[in-house]
Amino acid sequence: MKVINLKRKSSKRTDVSNIASLGIQSYGADNLYPQTLRNIIAASPIGAECVDRYAEFIEGNGFTDLDFSQMQVNRSGDTADDIHADVCRDYAMFGGFAIHVAYNIFGKVAAITHIPFESVRLCEPNEHGSVTQVAIHVDWSGEKTFNGKKVQVNKNNITYLPMFDPREGVVRLQIERAGGLRYYGGQVLYVSNRGKRNYPNPKADRVVTEMSTDEGLSNVRYRNTRCNFMPSSLIVTRRGASQSDDDGTELTDQLSMLQGDENTGKILVVEVSSTDEVPEIKALNSANFDKEFSVTDSTTCERIYSAFGQEVWNAIRIGKVGFGGQLVKDAFDYYNTIVER
Repeated sequence: MKVINLKRKSSKRTDVSNIASLGIQSYGADNLYPQTLRNIIAASPIGAECVDRYAEFIEGNGFTDLDFSQMQVNRSGDTADDIHADVCRDYAMFGGFAIHVAYNIFGKVAAITHIPFESVRLCEPNEHGSVTQVAIHVDWSGEKTFNGKKVQVNKNNITYLPMFDPREGVVRLQIERAGGLRYYGGQVLYVSNRGKRNYPNPKADRVVTEMSTDEGLSNVRYRNTRCNFMPSSLIVTRRGASQSDDDGTELTDQLSMLQGDENTGKILVVEVSSTDEVPEIKALNSANFDKEFSVTDSTTCERIYSAFGQEVWNAIRIGKVGFGGQLVKDAFDYYNTIVER
């Protein structure tokens, strides 16, 4: 069937529109797409594992040149390897990263600093359709506080910096227009897997539904184990009759303590006004939700691993293939070819 004939059209993955009051392009309908994505990944055990592995493979062992890797690249004492680790983490999670570049009076690079990617937004295109600036805010949700006050999202609290262009003539002109080096804020190297003028498309985006499902499955397993009723039997007794366990504790006092793994196998006591046969012991079968979601669990896991190209790790994890030194080495070599670019 032709795409145009599909009755149910899929919505855009990421809404991008101009916010004229701030001079930026919104990153998502609420301008909080990266923050929301980070929370979804963090809440998904499998999603977080896949992102961590992806970041580790991108980073590898750092820079080959040991002297360069340990070189301090800013006043905060960050080394080249520190910056490298930060940008690899951002790229694995968001599909992009940002680095602040400071210059000296001669127009040469003097320092570089990692900028958390979720703090950066693209500015509106100019009359030629080109994005020449980015906007940086400490917290686009406006919830972060400083000196007891929330840092509001307005132009007074946003830093606007030009895109990275290391040509000395360009840098010197920008310094001059800023009124001198003292007032010059530097540039931002903005890298995106969809081009430096566009917001990136992270690998995790294609499986956000699965990662949210994974979080839900974790909650079900938690509540099934920690909050489910798991008494082994029920005793029906005449009201007023005293039934005690071996240590003399009134069993009726334990009615509120029958949930969870630590209370498995306890006895539930129910008092009735009258009954012909007392006490009566009835075996109970507690509800177990694990099997109800077994198919959902396996398919969700497979899709998340597949989105990151980590099917081989999932195969090892579930025992589909054996486990051995050579197999693990082959898995490493295979995944290295995926992240090599």
